[in-house]
Amino acid sequence: MRKILLSALSILSISFISLDAKTDKSCQDLTVGVYSCNPYSFHFIKVKEIKDNGKSKLVEDRIKPSKSTNIVQDFIDRYVKINEPIRYQGTQEEVNKTIVDKEAIKHYVSIAQDLKHRREVLIAKIIKEEELRYQQNRYIINELKYQKAKQIKNYGYYKIKAGDSLSHIAYMFGLKTKELIKLNDINKSKPIKINQKIIVPYTQDKIEIISKAEYKVKKGDTLHSIAKEYNLKVDDIIVFNKYILDKVLKVGEVVKLPLPYKIAELKQKAKAKEKARKKRLAQERMRKYKKFGKHHLRVTATAYTSHRGQTDRTPFLAAWNNRIRPGMKIIAVSRDLLYRYGLRNGSKVKISGLRGYYTVRDKMNKRYRKRIDIYMGVNRRRALRWGRRSVIIHWD
Repeated sequence: MRKILLSALSILSISFISLDAKTDKSCQDLTVGVYSCNPYSFHFIKVKEIKDNGKSKLVEDRIKPSKSTNIVQDFIDRYVKINEPIRYQGTQEEVNKTIVDKEAIKHYVSIAQDLKHRREVLIAKIIKEEELRYQQNRYIINELKYQKAKQIKNYGYYKIKAGDSLSHIAYMFGLKTKELIKLNDINKSKPIKINQKIIVPYTQDKIEIISKAEYKVKKGDTLHSIAKEYNLKVDDIIVFNKYILDKVLKVGEVVKLPLPYKIAELKQKAKAKEKARKKRLAQERMRKYKKFGKHHLRVTATAYTSHRGQTDRTPFLAAWNNRIRPGMKIIAVSRDLLYRYGLRNGSKVKISGLRGYYTVRDKMNKRYRKRIDIYMGVNRRRALRWGRRSVIIHWD
């Protein structure tokens, strides 16, 4: 019993100081005569140096408790408080680290949300500033336009209609196209649009009158005053308004103004109308001629008589030995009409502009193409009067 207590006290004297949790020193520094220790167990290792044949060796001398280890273990458990090394506190550190990481994540999330909010606020501020700047620029542009228009003493607006162009509008109001473009700051690359308003250096009433080319008579107006106002001649106004000579100008009466652009429009309309009329007549004529036969062809028509200067020695004998006499409706045709277009001796032909049918009884010289010669008997004057004409012939 005495030996056991002594051995236990000796062990306690060695390990009491080393196992104190408050000290930070290693077990080697706190144990006397111990050169190495195992921090993972409660058994200490004592190293001795032994010289053998001049060679030094390190021999481990383990300090073990006596055989009755249970008594010593109970004694230690009862009176000695053993704190585990710091290395065994890794689990607690992980828990603390997890808590710290969660707090850091929360912190970072809050920072990200704050940055996102700041970014949205900044974007909204920039958009608001841009809108304000746009409104200010628009106001400035409109103000400049208004000031520019205000500098003109008498000004108004013309509303663009379908078919209008800048050159036509300038011609209408007696202006230059460059002047109109400069006055309205028009971009040449961008076309004008229908219902677009452009500034014209006239009063609004005058603009309406010029655009319609009609003037409504007011009290005190005369033909001379109207002509002077719109740079016209009284005679032109009278010709343009046939009823003015018979009547006196009355208040509210409408007078048509022979403005240059209006006269040009009327001439253009008259030309188009005449062209349409001629086209219609030509179509009717063609429909009328098509009734005379299946084939038709435009040829050059001349006239000849039974004189030796225009025929051979037999003026009353045709190419196919047919006897001819004055008053007969016969023609001579070029040879391409015979070989190419199907005419032959005795074919009945209708000539545009002449009445009745003409019979093919003669043929012309080889050098002629698309040619006919109309027989005029012995009336040389009639043949000369006919001359040379372009006609359409019809045949079956």
